[in-house]
Amino acid sequence: MHKDLKLHNYDYHLPKELIATYPITPKEDAKLLIYERKKDKITHTYFGKLPEFLPPCAIFFNDTKVIKARIFGTKTSGAKIELFLHQAYTEFEFLVQIKGRVKAGEILSFEKNLQAEILELLKDGRRKVRFKQNHTFLDSTKLYELLNLIGHIPLPPYIKRKDELSDESDYQSIFAKNLGAVAAPTASLHFSQEMLNLLKQKHEIYYLTLHIGAGTFKNVECENLKEHIMHTESFFIDDKAAKLIKSKTPILGVGTTTTRSIEYFFRTGIQSGTCDLFLHPFNKPLRQNYLLTNFHLPKSTLIMLVSSFIGREKTLELYKIAIEKRYRFYSYGDAMLIL
Repeated sequence: MHKDLKLHNYDYHLPKELIATYPITPKEDAKLLIYERKKDKITHTYFGKLPEFLPPCAIFFNDTKVIKARIFGTKTSGAKIELFLHQAYTEFEFLVQIKGRVKAGEILSFEKNLQAEILELLKDGRRKVRFKQNHTFLDSTKLYELLNLIGHIPLPPYIKRKDELSDESDYQSIFAKNLGAVAAPTASLHFSQEMLNLLKQKHEIYYLTLHIGAGTFKNVECENLKEHIMHTESFFIDDKAAKLIKSKTPILGVGTTTTRSIEYFFRTGIQSGTCDLFLHPFNKPLRQNYLLTNFHLPKSTLIMLVSSFIGREKTLELYKIAIEKRYRFYSYGDAMLIL
């Protein structure tokens, strides 16, 4: 088996102090590592300098909006419970993760008279539930409205603190509008309105939607990457964005989720549905030219996606340099631009 297909070859050691627990302010002060493939050149700069380095291209963002997907309640016994919404399953059924033991048929109670009925315990550890308020079952729209009142921003598991009021804006892109994600498209968090206005002077801006699921944090468990079953996430690409993707215009994808959506559409011609594309060195991008992204977890599908652009060895080399230069990693961390 080729070494680029072996899971353990995507591992690296990250000092804990380099895991960013809060974002840099102002946003433009975040570090930016730029790698130019044709020149094999590395530049260390700051995010505020991004426009100076971008070649002519269209820029794509993911405009998904993060749900307040974490809620705290009680079992009928009075025991406390924590529920993390993953995604809708049918109109009135949802897949969730629950901290604490539960059984099928059990009713959990939360604020605002919200209740969750456990319908099924799935083998992967998730639970299938339906939500009701005052005896009325809730669909996604009504549930998300209620969660906005009683829920908490679902910070990633590697941020070892409780969510704070500042996270309601920090963990949301400035253009987030379509509710449905349980994790932020983190490369987009670097953009202020001033930066966006500046980019619009020279670049066409496009949006698509991919609702990031909890599967983005799921560990790859098989040593052979070709055996990994990629998680699915719902997405939508409008006609204007689809037309641009079909053109020859160079594209910068902001973030891994934007990239996966663009590449999935380019391969299938499907503009909405569920995306399960897994990019890695043996499944390289076919359409997207440039990538802006954060620094990702070891052995994750995200670091494998970066490797699909520049190769595994170069990716790990850049990560090693970023660690030496004290870049901040993960969701609230610094950024890397691949040209």
